[in-house]
Amino acid sequence: MASSIDQELRFVLPRRSVRQHIVDVWKYRELWLQLVRKELHVRYQKSVLGFAWSMANPLFLLVVYSVVFGILGQSFAWFGIWLLAGILVWNFFSTALSTGTQAITANGYLVGKVNFPREVLPLASVGAAFVHLMLSSLLMVAVLLVTRFGVDWSYVWLTLPAIVVLVVLAAAFAILLSAVNVYARDTTHLLDLVLLAWFWLTPIIYPFELVTSNLAGRDTWHYLHLLNPIAPIVIAIQRGVYGKPNVADADEPDGVLRLLPDLSQWWYLRNIGIVFAFACVLLVVAIKVFDRAEANFAEVM
Repeated sequence: MASSIDQELRFVLPRRSVRQHIVDVWKYRELWLQLVRKELHVRYQKSVLGFAWSMANPLFLLVVYSVVFGILGQSFAWFGIWLLAGILVWNFFSTALSTGTQAITANGYLVGKVNFPREVLPLASVGAAFVHLMLSSLLMVAVLLVTRFGVDWSYVWLTLPAIVVLVVLAAAFAILLSAVNVYARDTTHLLDLVLLAWFWLTPIIYPFELVTSNLAGRDTWHYLHLLNPIAPIVIAIQRGVYGKPNVADADEPDGVLRLLPDLSQWWYLRNIGIVFAFACVLLVVAIKVFDRAEANFAEVM
């Protein structure tokens, strides 16, 4: 009788509030920094170029897309700068989600043996991806300096709140997906397909206004693609870096190619604010789901 009771006993972690999760993560910020360093070290261990690969990836994509779209006649003036602004955003987001989703399962040996807030693991993946974003941004700065490209300084400041919202959004998705992936390992493979479709639904290699022009006259559907939470972030950074909502194009009927809405800074900031509100709600949901799921992490793995 006693043995059967013992077999039914199981250790369950106490439930914690969202606030307590955030407080615990802050208390273990030193561990988070160590895990970020570990991810960066493992990724570039025995690599000759090291962190230079952070710049090589977006540079390679920039060259490929610029050549392809140039041949197809779909590029426009300073297309490379436009493209690079979107690629840097997407590389961070996709990397943070891909590595964050596998963060718990890849560190199973820590989950079962060491007591710490488990959400630190996906957040470390987001932190490592953010380091790559900052290094890649140096490439953008170098391109702007070398080409002496004239940015619109009145819109440049939009890049800062856009990046903050991007990080919060990536953190929320990473925490949520990392918990789901422990129970459903197909999550990683499904995410690859979702990210592929998501990339093409985001105005990175094509202008935002290209979509709105095709939806024109449909009123509420006009800005349907703003429901994509990455789109407002991308177009805000494009507006800040590229600096021009329209460019001259002889192939257009009126001689003007419309790239972005020619609206005020506050229109772009409003859209970023909406995404921020969504990201905060998603983060709360993600933490609650994570809290319910983490009690059985060690047992499931």
